[in-house]
Amino acid sequence: MHELDTPTFRLAVAQFDQAAEAMDLDPNLRERLKLPQRSLVVSIPVRMDDGRVEVFTGYRVQHDSSRGPSKGGIRYHPDVNLGEVAALAMWMTWKCALADLPYGGAKGGVAVAPKRLSRGELQRLTRRYAAEILPLIGPEKDVPAPDVGTDAQVMAWIMDTYSQQVGYSVPGVVTGKPLSIGGSLGREEATGRGVVYVTLEALKYLNLDIRNTTVAIQGFGNVGSHTARIMHECGARVVAVSDVAGGIYHPKGLDIPALLTRYKDSGKSLSATKLGETLSNDELLQLDCTVLVPAALSEQITERNAGRLRCRILAEGANGPTTLEADRIVEDKGIFVIPDILANSGGVIVSYFEWVQDAQRFFWKATDIQDRLRDLMTSAFQRTLQFATTKHASMRMASLMSGIDKVAQAHLDRGLYP
Repeated sequence: MHELDTPTFRLAVAQFDQAAEAMDLDPNLRERLKLPQRSLVVSIPVRMDDGRVEVFTGYRVQHDSSRGPSKGGIRYHPDVNLGEVAALAMWMTWKCALADLPYGGAKGGVAVAPKRLSRGELQRLTRRYAAEILPLIGPEKDVPAPDVGTDAQVMAWIMDTYSQQVGYSVPGVVTGKPLSIGGSLGREEATGRGVVYVTLEALKYLNLDIRNTTVAIQGFGNVGSHTARIMHECGARVVAVSDVAGGIYHPKGLDIPALLTRYKDSGKSLSATKLGETLSNDELLQLDCTVLVPAALSEQITERNAGRLRCRILAEGANGPTTLEADRIVEDKGIFVIPDILANSGGVIVSYFEWVQDAQRFFWKATDIQDRLRDLMTSAFQRTLQFATTKHASMRMASLMSGIDKVAQAHLDRGLYP
């Protein structure tokens, strides 16, 4: 266990233990589901542009495959480690089950700062990593997708590497690909759009008007930027956004279309756009707002700052942004939490749509994808809300218990081999 003993993995297991205790889960299943089904650690030698060879460490963890192929993103970040990847794989298992997708959970990653690599170095790293994890992946076994530090181009390189090894084109081996090789419309914005769909449901439940809603978003990558854009289009006032260097704030609402253009064009920090007052990431979390969306990395809301949150709704766009200790404080404050495995499941749902389209060799219109995403997200939200109300549980415990119960039932039905 010492290889997995990281704060993120301890958080994932603590959440699982709490839910398992509340639902009186079979002790045998409890022990099985705490640990990954399969973990692979690989060395990735890469010839750098200057001729030297640098060795990176990569991971692929499959937490569970009782309900179907395992599914989960690949993360390129300097802090990637086995414990973090195992925790993210566990959360993916509950997330897929909660959304009622025929998948188990997986995750992968490489400990690297991708922005420090040239395009050639990034491609060589990706292809060697894909070759090393190739025995584990496949459209019927384990299907990777983009995550922090990776994108459609990285998925294209993985798909091509896999296809070259088997001798024919296999679009379904990854999702989040470019459209030209079997990608799906709506995939890039899917996680952010899903965050918006469940937030709109929460606003309706709390009788809050979208036109009077203020939103603060920590993180302005794929999830945060699309959440900001779509919330703005829905009529909410996005008053603050931030990236790793800090953020900007405007009480009357930021001009999101202008911000997206300037931020992309400048390639610099959000403060360089000069569209609002500067503020730190910690200050953003403490803003008085209707909806707070942590869409950066995990463990941003802790025991230290949870008591200073002033939002009405906490919609977790990131994975594991709230620690267990902070969760109790947030609940005591009466903040309505849309937990990560529900709020950010839009990405894996549209990944599932892409996988289905690849298998059928038939592709859907963008409006069809948005409609189907809305149906699945709102259905999952309403099921979770009903479960929470019936069981007198928090939304986080309700979502975890619902997901765990489906996985446990699959194990009980399949039995133990041999």
